[in-house]
Amino acid sequence: MKPIKVDLSADFGEIKVVPVGDYHLGDPQSDYKKIMAEIEYIKNNDDVFFTMQGDLMNSAIKSSISDCYGETLTPMEELQECVKLFEPIAHKCLCCVPGNHELRHLKTNGVDMTWLCCKQLGIEDRYSPTTALVFLRFGRLEVGNHKRKACYTIYVAHGTSGGRKEGSKINRLADLSSIVDCDIYVVGHSHLPAVFKERFARPSMTNSSITYCDKLYINTSAKLEYGGYGDYGGFKPTSTDTPVIVLNGCKKEMRAIL
Repeated sequence: MKPIKVDLSADFGEIKVVPVGDYHLGDPQSDYKKIMAEIEYIKNNDDVFFTMQGDLMNSAIKSSISDCYGETLTPMEELQECVKLFEPIAHKCLCCVPGNHELRHLKTNGVDMTWLCCKQLGIEDRYSPTTALVFLRFGRLEVGNHKRKACYTIYVAHGTSGGRKEGSKINRLADLSSIVDCDIYVVGHSHLPAVFKERFARPSMTNSSITYCDKLYINTSAKLEYGGYGDYGGFKPTSTDTPVIVLNGCKKEMRAIL
């Protein structure tokens, strides 16, 4: 887990964070129109930022489940396309972690495609080879007679298999709170867009008190049309809508739109 500090302007009263992942560039089912719409939304709004959860490149190889002979792009072309897509918005990236698809190359030939992408985009400082814990500061939060920037902690992971059923996928997401105590948990991989909140009791060691706090959980979607491996394997079609996180810079308030 890599801690990543992101310090944004104090002038932001509210910002939005788009969890970006599972584009599967190179897969014949990759929905390029919806990918471009998401990129343009981030690009054209100054108060919108994003995280990268992996599987941006499909990375089909001979030993993988994906059909390497049916790909629309070679692995090198996938990398080039990924750089081309994110170049206009690279400065808005909060963090980037690899997915299991990109890790196929790392496992078979030792090449980290996600790091190469981040290196070409000039954001290798936002890259983590495993998971990331983002400390995001912006806005003006009143604390007594003083004002300071609001701080949100966001744990970002690609995720691992959670089974076919919705409940098992949500359970894997909820389990992340047993790894790290933070405000927001973001995970991809399972292609099920979902949002929920839980409340936790957080003890204070300084004054022996308890503070009740909310935690926000985000499961992201995939930009894939139905067909191919999903169709053959009997998986349900999934929504391509992406949850958008909304954060308040004047008070500690977070929500998600789906």
